[in-house]
Formats: sequence, C-alpha cells, structure tokens
Amino acid sequence: MKLTLDADTRVNLIRSYSTHEVRVGEQRFQRSCIIAPDSVLADWRPANVDELEEADLEPLFALKPDVVLLGTGTHQRFAPAAMRIAFAKRHVALEAMDLGAACRTFNILVQEERRVCAALLF
Repeated sequence: MKLTLDADTRVNLIRSYSTHEVRVGEQRFQRSCIIAPDSVLADWRPANVDELEEADLEPLFALKPDVVLLGTGTHQRFAPAAMRIAFAKRHVALEAMDLGAACRTFNILVQEERRVCAALLF
C-alpha cells in the first residue's frame, strides 16, 4: 500500500509497505528493521516474534522512545512475556500490531512529533 502525506522532510516517514518490503524515503527494506524519526537500523536480527530475545531490544532502548510499534507481519502477534516485561521496566510503551497498522501508526505519531520507533518484522 502506498502512503502519501504532506510531510516534514526532516523526519523519516514510511512511504509504502507490502508484506515483503517497506520504503522509507527512497530506501527499501526487505528484512526486519527499526525505524525512528531520525534514523533507520536495517537488518535487525529477529525475523519474527518467536525469535525476539532481550538483547534484540537494546538498539530500540538506545533510541529512547516513548512508544515502540511492533509490526508483526501479516497478522498481529504479541511479544513474549519476557519482552513485554523488559519494556515495562524501562517505562516504554509497546504496541503490537500487523505490519500495515504499524507503518500507518508510525507516520501519524511522527507527524505529531512523538518519540516513536517502529520495529518491523517481516
């Protein structure tokens, strides 16, 4: 799905997404990635929710987000309890949703100047 917005060019916005790809600006990502308003971490290790480990969260926490949108592919899947506890301990909100919902929500929150990260799993 292609997304179009009157956008602030100083921040990353997700321009389009499909089940196998996300486009941020002119960059295309076909593997799990972390998107923040001002940076992108390509090739994030976990390929799906079942592979998430606590060490995978460190790049997210280093960005100091208020909220993390976990895009879990074509269907919403919740993160394992240990991951949810790690977020709660750091007072960071975690919202799990399908990939499309995570992309759309990320763009809205970025436009509201919220400190948000999208952790996208394909």
